[in-house]
Order: sequence, then structure tokens, then C-alpha cells
Amino acid sequence: VQLQASGGGLVQAGASLRLSCVASGRPFSTYVLGWFRQAPGKEREFVACISRLGGSTDYSGSVKGRFTISRDNAKNTVYLQMNSLKPEDTAVYYCAADYGLALTTTIQTYDYWGQGTQVTVSS
Repeated sequence: VQLQASGGGLVQAGASLRLSCVASGRPFSTYVLGWFRQAPGKEREFVACISRLGGSTDYSGSVKGRFTISRDNAKNTVYLQMNSLKPEDTAVYYCAADYGLALTTTIQTYDYWGQGTQVTVSS
């Protein structure tokens, strides 16, 4: 499986961005998808995840209510809509795929990773 993330950029605080991640390889609906991020000098952290058919989602407390994860299995794409961005959201954002059945926030569970896309939020 290959994952290609895009959509990052430099924005001001309060702005919105939508990240996309396109997958190729195994049928898209057979895996749980997640978004993670890593800020300079910090460990990679969970942001959001979505179930195979999109019926269930989970979010970290720091983004809940501002970010929305969604997926389009027909387009092999997962999205992360980010609203009300804050400077502390600045990080490289990664999409990841997990062949398990249940939603998971655990980084080690995910089997495949995209290359990351930079999001920078200025104050």
C-alpha cells in the first residue's frame, strides 16, 4: 500500500485547510485510516482516525470540534478538514493505514504511512 498526503501549507491562525491522502494497492475499504502529526522536537501524536466504511471516528482532545476526518472509498481518499487552526497545530501531518478491524489511536498499530505534508500556522 502506498499513501500520498497533500494539502498542507502556510496559513494564519483561524484559517482552514483540508488535507487529502490517496491510497493505492489493497482495496481501500479494507483498512482503518488515521492522521497523525509531528511537531519539531516532539513525538508523533494521534490526531484522528476513521473506520473502514466511515461510520465511526475518533479524535484527539486537542482537535475535537475543529478537525473532521472523512473518507471516500470510491476515490481511495481520506481527508482531514482542519478549521480554526492554531499555531500549536503546526506540524508535519501523516496519514496511515491499519488492517485491523477496530479504530485505534495507537501509532504502532498502523501498518503503512504516507510521506507527510507540512502544516504551518502563523499567529
